[in-house]
Amino acid sequence: VQLQASGGGLVQVGGSLRLSCAASGFALDYYAMGWFRQAPGKEREFVAAISWNGGSLHYDDSVQGRFTISRDNAKNTVYLQMNSLKPEDTAVYYCATSIGSSWSIDGNRYKYWGQGTQVTVSS
Repeated sequence: VQLQASGGGLVQVGGSLRLSCAASGFALDYYAMGWFRQAPGKEREFVAAISWNGGSLHYDDSVQGRFTISRDNAKNTVYLQMNSLKPEDTAVYYCATSIGSSWSIDGNRYKYWGQGTQVTVSS
């Protein structure tokens, strides 16, 4: 069982990145998925979540309107499109699989975690 996050990098303010989270060893179909981030010296925080079928999307207020979470169950992959990036978006971004089919802003409700991908927004 593995989640592989990718797509991070260095981008200027206002730029865009698309993160991917590919699962192997299990099927994502029946799980809600979440993206979290952790900046240096700060606690991990919720960014976005998507229900098992993609029918329900949820965002933290800080990214609402700028980030879009999506999934392709056929490809066993979840995405996070990040637009209008700000310096405060700089963090390591993690994808995670929920314990069940329900999403949550609580990281303790997720059981599998990717290794993280670094996003750095320069001003």
